[in-house]
Amino acid sequence: MIAGSALLTSSDAVVKWLTDELPVGQIMTLRGLVVMALISAVLTGGRQIHALRVHNRRDLALRALMVVLATFLFLVGLRYMPLADATAIAFATPLFTTALAVPLLGEQVGWRRWTAVVVGFGGVLLAAQPSGSGIAWAALLPLGAALCAALRDIATRRLHLTEASMGILFYTSAAVTLSGLITVPWGWQAVSLEAWGLLALSALVMTAAHYFQIEAFRYADTATVAPFRYFALVWAVVLGFLIWGSLPGWMVTAGILVIAGSGLYIWHREVRVR
Repeated sequence: MIAGSALLTSSDAVVKWLTDELPVGQIMTLRGLVVMALISAVLTGGRQIHALRVHNRRDLALRALMVVLATFLFLVGLRYMPLADATAIAFATPLFTTALAVPLLGEQVGWRRWTAVVVGFGGVLLAAQPSGSGIAWAALLPLGAALCAALRDIATRRLHLTEASMGILFYTSAAVTLSGLITVPWGWQAVSLEAWGLLALSALVMTAAHYFQIEAFRYADTATVAPFRYFALVWAVVLGFLIWGSLPGWMVTAGILVIAGSGLYIWHREVRVR
């Protein structure tokens, strides 16, 4: 999970760089094509075509839809926000997961975890840096991505019993690739050689990241692996400074600490309850 989080944040940094040149939908499609080519090569070379066999269509379709929505919302958010700010707000995912576990998984959530959820969303408000006119609209994009990611994680947990990791990744990537084609009428741009190289790099890194994260859920429950995702916050701050020379302000930093603290406390309570 640590390696997957670091790689995924690195891929996000590459995409943020590309959004100045290419539309988000075009990036989703072109990167998706590279990802599918990589997965196909691995499956063919390793004679693992059987990994594409589908057993749980409903949850696989739900995961694919949630990944499409989360990807689009987060990448658009990256276009208008610093990397660390968008990443921090997107880390509301564990808060949504805890809240959704009640109606979707039938879990019991005590008052301590509900308090942590409320405090965590207070941290989201800090990271969003609301002004007198309300929260900036761009902050709602990674927040929506966090909600979709929570639904994705719930579906992933159900899928690990019946589906192969590479199969999950292949069908999810296919959904993202095809969804990006919808944006063709809004004007795609010519792709430079440098952009193709960055797209390929992002695809390679993202493929490895998602594979590592899917495998993490396969070998441990959500409560065990989820805390290690917070490593991505540190990496996002480092990359934001190294590439764009930006550091989070004090409100965003406070928000990051509150969000991370709430998520870790939720994890602690889940372990204690179990």
